[in-house]
Amino acid sequence: MSNNIAGKVLVITGASSGMGAATARDLAAQGAKVVLGARRADRLDALVKEITDSGGEAIAVATDVTKRADVQNLVDKAVETFGRIDVLFNNAGLMPLSPLESLRVDEWDQMIDVNMKGTLYGIAAALPYMKEQKSGQIINVSSVYGHITVATGAVYCATKHAVRSISEGLRQEVKDYIIRVTTISPGAVATELTSHITEPGLGEAVTDIVNDIGVPASTMSRMVAFAISQPEDLAINEILFRPTVQAQ
Repeated sequence: MSNNIAGKVLVITGASSGMGAATARDLAAQGAKVVLGARRADRLDALVKEITDSGGEAIAVATDVTKRADVQNLVDKAVETFGRIDVLFNNAGLMPLSPLESLRVDEWDQMIDVNMKGTLYGIAAALPYMKEQKSGQIINVSSVYGHITVATGAVYCATKHAVRSISEGLRQEVKDYIIRVTTISPGAVATELTSHITEPGLGEAVTDIVNDIGVPASTMSRMVAFAISQPEDLAINEILFRPTVQAQ
């Protein structure tokens, strides 16, 4: 294979379902060595078996991205097992939308902890290895809502705007280490993300929209593959994608 993916060590958070699991399957099939992190260890183990039974290379590490030690352990295991880390895919995320007046403060905290701090913990774990290698790629997941702000999404939008800002600052800081930084902002994708919405009526409404227009999770894996597959002297810094029929 000469796709610039084969042989690369790819660490994925939020890998037990949705876009993370699809990316693991698809890039393992293209020759990447995938290291899978998520809280649901049983799902990770099943995915590792699926990948290895198909001839791919994969390991799983139970990981809660709100715990810095867990994220560090995930990256350390990748390096211990495969000798390096080439790509970190900071994919874990939550989207419990609600009006601010509902005062779902615990959910605000969860979004900040997973979407923002989880991304930062991934960067903190991977960056020293990549600096030493003088190579690597960090791919952070923002959202269409990282480009706009909508009612019921104030905190979620804020966290995803923050991911874009963190990514741009990181890009400027690490270019001399030949580390590429990519932000991918998906629109409606058919995943479990809407299941986090507890606001009465809102979860059902958003789920219906996503079920109606959402693209499959494998769409993200194609975007990740595109960003990774470019020659090392080229960094795809931002990808924003939506279903063709999505208005916002």
